Amino acid sequence: MAARPSAPRPPAQPDLKTAADLAPVLPMTAEVRDGHLWIGGVDTVELAREAGTALYVMDEAHIRTQLRDYVKWTRYHWPEVDVVYAGKAFMSLAMCRMVAEEDCCLDVSSGGELAFARRAGFPMERIYVHGNNKTPAELAECLDAGVGRVVVDSFEEMERLSALAAARGVTQRVLLRVTPGVEADTHDFIMTGAEDSKFGFGRNQGLAMQAVKRAIELPGLDFEGLHMHIGSQIFALHSFAKAIEVIVEFMREIADETGVQVRLLDTGGGLGVAYGVPDEPSTIKDYGKVVVDGIKEECEKHGLDAPRIAVEPGRSIVANAGVTLYTVGSIKVIPGIRTYVAVDGGMSDNIRTSLYDAHYEALIANKADQPREMVATVAGKHCESGDIVVNDAPLQCPEVDDILCVCATGAYCQSMSSNYNKQVRPGVVFVGDGAWRFVVRRETYDDLMRCEVE
Repeated sequence: MAARPSAPRPPAQPDLKTAADLAPVLPMTAEVRDGHLWIGGVDTVELAREAGTALYVMDEAHIRTQLRDYVKWTRYHWPEVDVVYAGKAFMSLAMCRMVAEEDCCLDVSSGGELAFARRAGFPMERIYVHGNNKTPAELAECLDAGVGRVVVDSFEEMERLSALAAARGVTQRVLLRVTPGVEADTHDFIMTGAEDSKFGFGRNQGLAMQAVKRAIELPGLDFEGLHMHIGSQIFALHSFAKAIEVIVEFMREIADETGVQVRLLDTGGGLGVAYGVPDEPSTIKDYGKVVVDGIKEECEKHGLDAPRIAVEPGRSIVANAGVTLYTVGSIKVIPGIRTYVAVDGGMSDNIRTSLYDAHYEALIANKADQPREMVATVAGKHCESGDIVVNDAPLQCPEVDDILCVCATGAYCQSMSSNYNKQVRPGVVFVGDGAWRFVVRRETYDDLMRCEVE
């Protein structure tokens, strides 16, 4: 089925769920104690009062478990697998170090993300570099840092990287990003594997094969293999299976025409997560079997040696590990229309609702054991009518100064945050074993003005 925007949601109704019923969208260590929501052994209500709101809270145990499960259930089927965390989902120095500690690789998509990896001491040979328009300066930074692999996205970039590498007397391993022409079952805005995409080389008109041949002959480049990515927030594993059929067939064509076998196949990421309680994403175990066994079986069918495999989970590592805590500032009831619950954050710390019409679950952290017996729209504090955090959500009856928790905000919220209305960005707290620590401090007004020129 072709991807299309999500179908309209039915009108929300009070569902009488408590926090205990929201386990599918909460961090794995979440529990209810004395009416409060606890994560990682920490009372989120007391945490919010002490650390301030808005506040991103990340469950360290949940993140590590997800990384370990990807390693376990991919390497179970084939030992030669790289689990490459996609840093764009959420990146901090602490996160980079955690990824390194869990024997995973790191995907960076800009010079800034590479700078974070370097500052964190991440092993450069385990870096994969992405981006559809890497600047000459960024390519030079990659070469000077000694990154493991650069995923090449255009002919211009290939020529540029070759010249830079040759001038330095080094050889850079490269993957070529190929658009397999498979439309994943996901939202149009996050579908990237179709032919009409800003990413990669399409197989139509022979562009992908032309790119492979050029990469093989250029100095300073070591053509190691292929990369594909068909989209994000994918629930249907058959989308991955179909893309694998297409890309392995292309691998055979490469071997037939050039005599070169692909040594590494990177299948990208995209495994979906539960943003709402009804969501039923596939498991990492099932994903590992479909992807890794699928590649091995297709290679055997085409008489190819199985290559090294890479997978690039990002969202599914951190999304449900994170929540955002806010303080309720005002409650506006418009009779017969809607109740607005305004919080001390909004589109500056979570743009996804405005951008994608994303939907989240919400609860009152200091009333976590109470049923969600009303429906409200959680609104931000910005001067935009579209500044909505959660639209028409079941919620416990709110009061001013309540601590409101929005679930599954660990991916693409902090990393896409902004200073709109000169709002300071929230801090990020890691929780675990009954303790909490800032890994990213809250910004100050001085931070807002640090780049100003008097």
